[in-house]
Amino acid sequence: MLSNLATRDVETLIHPYTNLAAFREAGPLVLERGHGVWVYDTDGRPYLEGMAGLWCTALGYSNDELVEAAREQMARLPFSHIFSGRSHDPAIELAETIKELVPVPASKVFFTSSGSEANDTQVKLAWYYNNALGRPKKKKIIGRVKGYHGVTVASASMTGLAANHADWDLPLPGFLHAACPHHYRGAHPGESEEEYSRRLADELDAMIEREGPDTVAAFIAEPVMGAGGAIVPPKGYFAAIQPVLARHDVRLIADEVICGFGRLGSWFGSETLGIQANSLSFAKALTSAYMPLGGVTVDEPLYQAMLDQSRKIGTFGHGTTYSAHPVASAVALKTIEIYKRDRIIEGAAAKAPHFLRRLEALADHPIVGEARGLGLIGGLEIVADKASKRQYEPKAGVAARCVAFAQEEGLIVRFLAGDRVAVCPPLVIREDEIDTLFDRLGTALDRTQAWIREQGLQAA
Repeated sequence: MLSNLATRDVETLIHPYTNLAAFREAGPLVLERGHGVWVYDTDGRPYLEGMAGLWCTALGYSNDELVEAAREQMARLPFSHIFSGRSHDPAIELAETIKELVPVPASKVFFTSSGSEANDTQVKLAWYYNNALGRPKKKKIIGRVKGYHGVTVASASMTGLAANHADWDLPLPGFLHAACPHHYRGAHPGESEEEYSRRLADELDAMIEREGPDTVAAFIAEPVMGAGGAIVPPKGYFAAIQPVLARHDVRLIADEVICGFGRLGSWFGSETLGIQANSLSFAKALTSAYMPLGGVTVDEPLYQAMLDQSRKIGTFGHGTTYSAHPVASAVALKTIEIYKRDRIIEGAAAKAPHFLRRLEALADHPIVGEARGLGLIGGLEIVADKASKRQYEPKAGVAARCVAFAQEEGLIVRFLAGDRVAVCPPLVIREDEIDTLFDRLGTALDRTQAWIREQGLQAA
């Protein structure tokens, strides 16, 4: 029997990434408050938030300094747009700060309200840039199978997940997808990670040659794949593909929406994995998700092209009402101040070995085929047979059942396509809380194994 709140929810809200038919029976988990790495439902029951919300609440819940930063800015200047040359202090200071932090050549910063908008902007800027340079055919964008870059029409076209395309009439023409760099699933028998990376680079080179280098504008990649399965790239992957992109004059866009601001133990995942991008997208942990804010970096060649286009057209015809929102910008500045002052990113790097030991130990569980991560993000894959890596039928919903058991144990994690389970706690999680997280996840896996036996499930 659904509670009053749950019934009102079912009758009023559309929930993203939810089986809407099944949801009408199950109803929502209604959360009421949060503190640290814990959230509490309307009955007061605590849950360890093992996904940092949606890969984003890096400083945990109810950080008083972020609340006060928002309150102060709300009282001073609650809103101002930056259209037509207007500006405000928080936007200027935040852009300066971002330019100093990013590991890419950044002349300017363009702010958005989300990662989807940031990546959508990346597409438009790549097209705009090549039009300015007199290369009207150089417009194709290459994403990767299982890559995730958002849900706008353009960003969902870059995304390489079937559910984001099916019956949405996506991807749009001109969006291509290279192979997913997942050694566990994609490597040939006996193929090392380095050999696999070289093969993927060769395949990417062949794709660009086949399409025509004069038609390919950009390649976008997450340092560690998030919604596609929390997949860590094989050794040498980015070192192998970057010369291919440079040879064909294809811009490399680093999608740092999940990995940026400490997730991999450095300010940006590009630093951890040696990615030398032309531009990067950011969002989520920029404000610890307390306010919606994202953006993209603009390198000097792109900026000069934008100037040329403004002279020709008379304006830069792109922008959103909430770009560089003053309250969001103020919260972002305070978030970055806390990251620096409290050495949050160094702390995440120090905790990562313990996190990864606990995660990788789950690979010994009878129903786990792979358990791998980097920094404070990781994923595991549930399989029917460890030796052959055979999976259960997707309709069985094994990973979804595991996540439901975890919730019953007081742990929030996320299931993803391919029977993957993702873990991505707030950066402020303590080591004893890491142990609690994996103890509860281990119990959920045990319960899932028992459920599989009860259901008599067979491999696909």
